[in-house]
Amino acid sequence: MKPLAQEKAESVVDKENVQNVCDTASTQELEPIDFSKVVVEPLFEEEVDFDTFSRSDFRTVKVLNCEEVPKSKKLLKFTLDDGSGKERIILSGIKMYYTAEELVGKTLIAITNLPPRRMMGIDSCGMLISAIHEEEGEERLHLLMVDPHIPAGAKLY
Repeated sequence: MKPLAQEKAESVVDKENVQNVCDTASTQELEPIDFSKVVVEPLFEEEVDFDTFSRSDFRTVKVLNCEEVPKSKKLLKFTLDDGSGKERIILSGIKMYYTAEELVGKTLIAITNLPPRRMMGIDSCGMLISAIHEEEGEERLHLLMVDPHIPAGAKLY
């Protein structure tokens, strides 16, 4: 067991390190982004009533594991913590945009109440949410990642 004084000293150091990281992140200048060549899909003209929208269950999920699906050119298989106490499997066709390894530990957004969809012999139980646009004739995709302090299973409204 550590002496109380040592625990307090380590706690202060940890808080200082966290504050330094936060200060550095908030003062770093972000690289400017040129959106002049970006093309986005037009908005839907058809409206969705609130009851239809509210039946969609959007949740934060934590990536426990991510791996390439054998024999698939597009699919990554995600093992997720959705806050239910059971692991959730979701397949996503984003292999050309991300490596499996870089997504482990990330906090993502998923719609969790879609019926299972079988792909490559595996049931995918939901859908990860991404933003897609076109830039200079090429499709770009960004998986929505949120603050890691948000717990798995938090509902989005």
